[in-house]
Amino acid sequence: MASSIHTFGELSEFLRSAVADQESLKFSESMGWLAAHIEAVVSALKSHPQPEPEAVAEMLVDLLTMLRQHRSLVVQLNMAWRQLYEYPAYLSALNQCRVMVGQWVMQAQQPGTRFLGAHEFETVAWRMLGEGALLIDVYEQTRNKEREAQQIRNASPLARLRAWWRQRRR
Repeated sequence: MASSIHTFGELSEFLRSAVADQESLKFSESMGWLAAHIEAVVSALKSHPQPEPEAVAEMLVDLLTMLRQHRSLVVQLNMAWRQLYEYPAYLSALNQCRVMVGQWVMQAQQPGTRFLGAHEFETVAWRMLGEGALLIDVYEQTRNKEREAQQIRNASPLARLRAWWRQRRR
């Protein structure tokens, strides 16, 4: 992932530009929507002097719904995704984020409890989104390598020899 990504909006742009197939596009669009909603929650949490607990709680409920829908999409990804080492790591981060957002929603509804801080929320959200961006990146790299291997298998013997030689020189 690019080291210049510092906001959820920049992550959303990166995700849209990094995909090639339909499943990747759906996945990255869903992550982009999550990133935009997360950025709105962070903005609300950072409002001064004090965040509006009711408004933030409502935003968290909306986010929880989006996280559930996104998780449904993730568990329906094809086997090529699920075979990747990064898939269970992302699913774990997604589930952790869902559980924590659910806990924060419950806490927000109890009067007199300390409301979560923007830093706590950002930490969990960035971890989840970072794991997702890594999953997309690894999936796309794997697909590209498979395409290259298929092209080599379909190529003439001379073309295969040249490809082998280029690999050896790297």
